[in-house]
Amino acid sequence: MTHRTDHHLNVREYGGADGHPVVLLHPLATSGELWQQFGTWLGRDGRTVLAPDLPPDGDSAEVTIDLMADAVAADLDRRGGAAADVVGMSMGGCVALTLALRRPDLVRRLVLADTTASYGPDRVAKWEERALSAETSARADLLDFQLTRWFSDAFRAGDPAECARIAEVFLATPAAVHAASARALGGFDVADRLGEISAPTLVLVGEEDYATPPAMAEALAAGIDGATVTVLPATRHFSLVQNRDAWRLVEAHVAAPVVR
Repeated sequence: MTHRTDHHLNVREYGGADGHPVVLLHPLATSGELWQQFGTWLGRDGRTVLAPDLPPDGDSAEVTIDLMADAVAADLDRRGGAAADVVGMSMGGCVALTLALRRPDLVRRLVLADTTASYGPDRVAKWEERALSAETSARADLLDFQLTRWFSDAFRAGDPAECARIAEVFLATPAAVHAASARALGGFDVADRLGEISAPTLVLVGEEDYATPPAMAEALAAGIDGATVTVLPATRHFSLVQNRDAWRLVEAHVAAPVVR
């Protein structure tokens, strides 16, 4: 099922219609379709799993991480404003962090997978280079770089169908949206605000993730009071696609009661 919010946010829904909300926020240059397997699994016991497409309405102008977080907040407000468990991977983790800072009332628990609070002092230049590559390259020509970044060699060999499905999601993403979102990541930095996050937080990272390596995850967890971090063996950047143990860790985290 898909609906549109007043902010033109496409949202895929998995699981029950009236269960506790879980929001899945996807990585750069993909969409909520990336979550089809995990969302279906997580919603199997009646949770309402929401997988929005970011940025809202496929916008490629003036895109920021704040804008994406505000669009997610508007959707949750439209649904009644219940606090959700928010799971973000890569770019989605940046959006999840921003949502937790801007609207802490909407975030019950937080899962941050293969992400960071800042891509470092040279982030603007690095992401501008990635944006220009997205604008000037054929989508298919970018795939080899992306697939080896996302998935371990063993996973690519063992589950080619899932790799092909995620590749199609990437190919369907307009180059302009990819580039605009990359520039948004260049402008993102909340490293000095992590202490403001109050939601119980689980940080996950692939052992072989060289896009946001374990050191970034450790720094992220160290900045959030009470956060825990798990390094997933033999896993790269898309841990919540590749690693089913990560699925179980997320489910256990969102199922636990919140004591503040």
